[in-house]
Amino acid sequence: MLLKRSGGAGSPHLAVPDPVVMEMRRTLAQRIRHFAVQPGEYPTAIPELSLYHRTAPTPCFRASYEPGLSIFVQGRKRILLGGTEYLCDSSSFLLSSIDVPAQSQIIEASKSVPLLCMFLRLNMPTVREVVSLDDLPETPASSHRQGLAVGQTTVGLLKAALRLLELLDTPQDIPFLAPLVHREILYRILQTPQAGRLRALSTSGDLGQRTARAISWLRANYAKPLHMEELASTARMGVSTLHHQFRALTAMSPLQYQKQLRLETARQRMLMDGLDATSAAYEVGYESVSQFTREYSRFFGQPPVRDVKALKASNTSVVVSAL
Repeated sequence: MLLKRSGGAGSPHLAVPDPVVMEMRRTLAQRIRHFAVQPGEYPTAIPELSLYHRTAPTPCFRASYEPGLSIFVQGRKRILLGGTEYLCDSSSFLLSSIDVPAQSQIIEASKSVPLLCMFLRLNMPTVREVVSLDDLPETPASSHRQGLAVGQTTVGLLKAALRLLELLDTPQDIPFLAPLVHREILYRILQTPQAGRLRALSTSGDLGQRTARAISWLRANYAKPLHMEELASTARMGVSTLHHQFRALTAMSPLQYQKQLRLETARQRMLMDGLDATSAAYEVGYESVSQFTREYSRFFGQPPVRDVKALKASNTSVVVSAL
């Protein structure tokens, strides 16, 4: 597959970070390791915040990116969405403006230099409130339309992220101060070239927001027959406009998106809940088991029974979150 790389860390045109930025990254890495001592995912006392500590590279897994902000301070990661490759390293943040399925792979991580990351789920009412402020600086419009965007972390963003982590030392301050720091983090993102992704989703009536409504409907109703007129009506746009916007944001058509949801859900049900292939196929909306088997084999590379057996033998999880 021909890949197009999208900006972010590691891009040759980016300037070498100054010592202040590098020191802020080191400090943030120390704080993440303070709370995430062992490898794994760590939910925190701040409901929207999770910390990640990974010590080894991974194969390329299918992952679902919910609306949120990932700030990387160590390690390196590669994400594929459609024909675009996103590279994230210690100088990067990853902004996901809609719920998109992608392929994810940690490419640099070790016990001595683990991948360290903090993930902040976006509070959309807060995003809309911040974006609507009149005194925000104008940022250049971006031609990038997909639901993922990679940017370079700034001193302001890193300082706000560190203040959010420091609140974990004083849990009594979280209810009052965490929403304020959340607002500042959004403000810092709106000062970067990736501001357009936040603005597109938050603007009332925007096509990106309408497409996100269609995506939400598909995720909640993936087992139902897909009628494009009904989906377009949900999104409040024409069928052809929905097709165009949906593909621009997710790199696939609504039908392809539904098929992927069905197959990934069936795989999870077989692996985690012990369903056989026939039961899983009917549960996710297939009327023909043979069609399910053909599409499953094309998507995952082998038939359902063989695939699930291999996953169980390797003790591999099929559900991957932001990391």
